[in-house]
Amino acid sequence: MKNILIILFIGIGLFTNAQEVERNGEKYVVKKGKIMHDGNDVTATFSLEEQAAIKSEFSKLAEELKQKEKEEKRQKKLEKEKKKAENKQKKAKKKLKRNEKIQSNYDKASKTHTQAQEKYERLKQKGKLSPKDEAKWLEKIEKLSNKLKKAEKKLKRS
Repeated sequence: MKNILIILFIGIGLFTNAQEVERNGEKYVVKKGKIMHDGNDVTATFSLEEQAAIKSEFSKLAEELKQKEKEEKRQKKLEKEKKKAENKQKKAKKKLKRNEKIQSNYDKASKTHTQAQEKYERLKQKGKLSPKDEAKWLEKIEKLSNKLKKAEKKLKRS
């Protein structure tokens, strides 16, 4: 933003000076086809060739100014597009990271649920579970199952 303001002020300064044409050490201003010097119309004091030379020099300066303004606008547009692309890329990275985290959470919940079920089955087969322990294991597996379902829903939404 700071650079844009600086460029704008330089452009305004160039625009106000672009009307001045220096000829033989004197500064002339061209306004509406008339050549002015210190606020006085001095067009008639020049020959047609000199008038044409001064006016063409003024035209060149005006054209250069227009080109600079076009370049500044093009630069602003490029900066804006670059910033837009960067923001889009940041959003994509953020979404990818979020999706990776959701996948990781799902994988972890699935693994934990599977391990708990397998351990419960082993203990049950060996007969090492009291009715109280069995109730705790079933409650634990139910919680892990709910957690897995939630993780699966998030995974499907993303």
